[in-house]
Amino acid sequence: MKTLKKIIFLSLFLALYLGCSKDNPEEPEVVEAYEALNVSYGSDPKQVFDIYLPENRTNNTKILILVHGGTWISGDKEDMDIIKDSISSLHPNVGIINMNYTLASFGNPPIPLQTEDISSVVDYISMNKSSLTVSDDIGFIGFSSGAHLALLWSYAYDDNNQVDMVCSIVGPANFTDPAYYDNPAYQPVFQLFGSPSIEFLEAASPYHRATATSPPTLLFYGGMDPLVPTSQGVELDAQLTTLGVAHEFHFYPQEGHGWEGDNLLDTTSKLSTYIDTYIETE
Repeated sequence: MKTLKKIIFLSLFLALYLGCSKDNPEEPEVVEAYEALNVSYGSDPKQVFDIYLPENRTNNTKILILVHGGTWISGDKEDMDIIKDSISSLHPNVGIINMNYTLASFGNPPIPLQTEDISSVVDYISMNKSSLTVSDDIGFIGFSSGAHLALLWSYAYDDNNQVDMVCSIVGPANFTDPAYYDNPAYQPVFQLFGSPSIEFLEAASPYHRATATSPPTLLFYGGMDPLVPTSQGVELDAQLTTLGVAHEFHFYPQEGHGWEGDNLLDTTSKLSTYIDTYIETE
C-alpha cells in the first residue's frame, strides 16, 4: 500500500512539474554582439586584428578572415573596411576578422613570416571558439598580395580542414609563370622573396600547392592589370578545373588591379552568393 502511495505521489509530482515546465518555458540565452579592435596576437605592432561577431550567434557561426594587400610590404587592415562593411550589411549573421600581419622587407621575406601570422589568427579562433561562441570553420577573402596569402594558406597550411571557402581578388598565384618570372618588371618581387630557388617559388605558389581537396575557391581578375599578369588567374582556373576543385573564375577584360561601377557590383553580388553557399549554410 505504501508503495502504491509513493507511485501515485511521484506520478502527481511529475505531472505537476512537467505541466509547469510547459507553461513557463525556459527563455533562450541571448548572445550579444561582440566587437574588439586591435586584438594582439603577437609582439609586432602589426600583429593585431579587429573582430566583429553578430548577436544571437551559435557554435555554428563561421568567421571570414580578411587579408589586405600592399605587395607584402605595406597596407593595413583598414584597406579592407569597405569589404568588411559590405559583408556586415549583406551577411549580418557571419563573423568577421579583419587582420593585419607583419610586413615584409628585403632580408625579411613574406614566407613564412606572413603565413605564420595567419596561422596564429586561425589558432586564436580555435582556442577561443567556446568563449566567443563561434565555429572554428572559416573562410578567407584576400586582395592582391593578401589574396596570394589567403590562397596559399588555404591550400598548403590548412592542416585541420577548417577553410570552407577562399576568395582571391587579383591575387598572384604562380611565381614560376614565365609572364611573372621572366618579366624584368617583376624582379623586385623575387628580390623581396630573397631571390629563392624554383623549388621555393613553387612551394610559395598557390598554383603549385592546390590539390583535389582544396577548398571552394572564388577568383576575380582584370585583363589590364599592371601588377598581376592575366595568366595568373587564367592558369589557376585551369589548374583547379583539372584537379576537380569547386571554383568560379570571373574575368573582367577591361579592368586593372581593382575596379568600380557595375563590375564592382557584379563582384559584390557573386561574392555574396559564395558566402551564402559556403559560409551561411548552417
